[in-house]
Amino acid sequence: MDDVRDLTELQLDALREVANIGAAHAATALSQMTERPTMIAVPEIKVMRLGAVSSLVGDSHQVVVAVSMHMLGDLTGRILLMVPEDDTRLLCDLLLRRDRGTTIALEELEQSSFKETANIVGGAYLNALSDFLGMMLLPSVPSLVIDEVGSVFTSGQMKLGEADDFVLCVETEFRFRDDGDRLTGHLLLLPDTASLTAIFDAIRVT
Repeated sequence: MDDVRDLTELQLDALREVANIGAAHAATALSQMTERPTMIAVPEIKVMRLGAVSSLVGDSHQVVVAVSMHMLGDLTGRILLMVPEDDTRLLCDLLLRRDRGTTIALEELEQSSFKETANIVGGAYLNALSDFLGMMLLPSVPSLVIDEVGSVFTSGQMKLGEADDFVLCVETEFRFRDDGDRLTGHLLLLPDTASLTAIFDAIRVT
C-alpha cells in the first residue's frame, strides 16, 4: 500500500475492530492505575493530513501533556497519548495517591508518573494487538512535551512527520470521573503504510 487515502471501507472497518480491542485493554490498564472506572468511546478511524490531526483533540491553543512512543517490532508507527494540562494535574493526584488539588506544577516526579502511565497504557494497547494479530509489538521509551495542541504535531522532539503528510489516525477518547470531574484524554495510533499492509495480511483483509 502506497497511500492511506486508498483504504477501502472494508479495510477501515477491520482497523476499527483491531482498535477496539487495543483501546479496551488500554482502558482496563488505566482503570487499574487510577482506581477509577474508565470509559472509552468507539475508536474513530480517519485519514487526514498530519497538520489537521490536532483538530481531533480540540482547540489548537489548548495546552496538553503529550507522550509519544514508537511502535517497535513487526509494526512501526507512533502511539500518542494527550491529556489537557489541567486534567493531567488531577490525574497525577490519583496516580500519586495525593489529596485532590495537591498537584500544582508538573515537575519531574509528575512528568515521570505520567510517562509511566502512558507507557503502561500504550503497552496494554500493543499487547492486545500482538495477541490479536500474532505479532511482536513493543513501545519505545516515551517522549513527553507540554505545549499547545497545535505545536505538539510540529514539535521536533515528537518527530511525527510533515504537516502535509497524509496519515491514518486511530483516535480513542477516554473519560473517567474524579469526585464528579470528568477527565478526558486522547489516544492516537499512527501506523505507517507498511504496517497497514502487514495488519491487513494478518487479518486476511484485502
